[in-house]
Amino acid sequence: MSMPDRDFSPLFSIAPMMDWTDHHYRTLARLISKHAWLYTEMLAAETIVYQKDNLDRFLAFSQEQHPIVLQIGGNNLENIATATELANPYGYDGINFNCGCPSPRVVGRGCFGARLMLDPKFVGEAMSVIASKINCPVSVKCRIGVDDQDSYNELCDFIYKVSALSPTRHFIIHSRKALLNGISPADNRKIPPLKYEYYFALLRDFPDLKFTINGGINSIDEVNAALHEGAYGVMVGRAAYNYPWSLLGHVDTAVYGVPNSGVTRRQVLEKYQAYGDSVLWRDGKKPNVRDIVKPLLGLFHSEPGNSLWKRKADAAFRTCSVVFFMMLSNGKILLLVMLQSIKSFLEETLDDIPDYVLDATVAEPLGASRNPFAGIQDILPPPYKRNMQELMYVYSV
Repeated sequence: MSMPDRDFSPLFSIAPMMDWTDHHYRTLARLISKHAWLYTEMLAAETIVYQKDNLDRFLAFSQEQHPIVLQIGGNNLENIATATELANPYGYDGINFNCGCPSPRVVGRGCFGARLMLDPKFVGEAMSVIASKINCPVSVKCRIGVDDQDSYNELCDFIYKVSALSPTRHFIIHSRKALLNGISPADNRKIPPLKYEYYFALLRDFPDLKFTINGGINSIDEVNAALHEGAYGVMVGRAAYNYPWSLLGHVDTAVYGVPNSGVTRRQVLEKYQAYGDSVLWRDGKKPNVRDIVKPLLGLFHSEPGNSLWKRKADAAFRTCSVVFFMMLSNGKILLLVMLQSIKSFLEETLDDIPDYVLDATVAEPLGASRNPFAGIQDILPPPYKRNMQELMYVYSV
């Protein structure tokens, strides 16, 4: 597969997701879409610094994954600077700073993620440090607010301060606020209501900045509806992971307007199998069969045979390595371990998926049941007005 053209703008990107957007998933995503922008899982700056003798494990990626953005998090400027400097030689297409993760272990013990929205001065300093150490664009991913600091003006204050104090010109806006009261990240994606009107008001009030919309967008038609409404870019999270074929399969044609590649799921699986077997057990115990196959589990969503394939996959996970003992003639015991390959795993589990499913190209999108942005321009909050206090804040730091 040829490397995606880095000149393609980030009209569509896949959100950074802890334990989800690892190297395996990104490999699958790139086999399906050549132009979607990929993001790594969030890496804490401290992890990069403390693992400086083992950086490839955390930062290396195959060249086919371009365009790809590294997301980092942290609250120590020295570690952020060092981590960014260590990441620079790997050639990422962008560095994103996490100001949106609501996980209790991040905002609590870690004191970063969404909690940093309460400290725009630090975020501005961090972004200046990052930009000085890297040879690629920088961006911030944030929520629309935190706890009771959730007014549109408070969001604008954060955007204004960070952009005034640093070279940051691109913000990825998750259109929900974050609740830092200890609820789970999953509940933080459901309980706070979506306020897309805040995102589109930012486009109006900060015309010199770029904003990507994130949160609650689950289909290509919804992606294109946001772009039609004026979004600079759209970021999709769980839907891109759970339905990789039916969603990512349309990105290149429906979003970027390039001709259909004609790729089939069988062809994707053949290439992914070759990749999987090349990295299986690379580090001794990891990655195992489950790690590598996990991104494939949504590949046949809603297709005939999908349920049977998942049941067989689950059973095969339990027998992916077989350990047994053999008594030798000299009385010694020999330990034997039979390790399953990705090729044998797929051969064992795919027989319930019909050939016509495996050999079909991507079907036409089913169409969105709703346009979440219909009438959005009619409910925008009043325009942001910078008061003298905000101007003094910027000029005093």
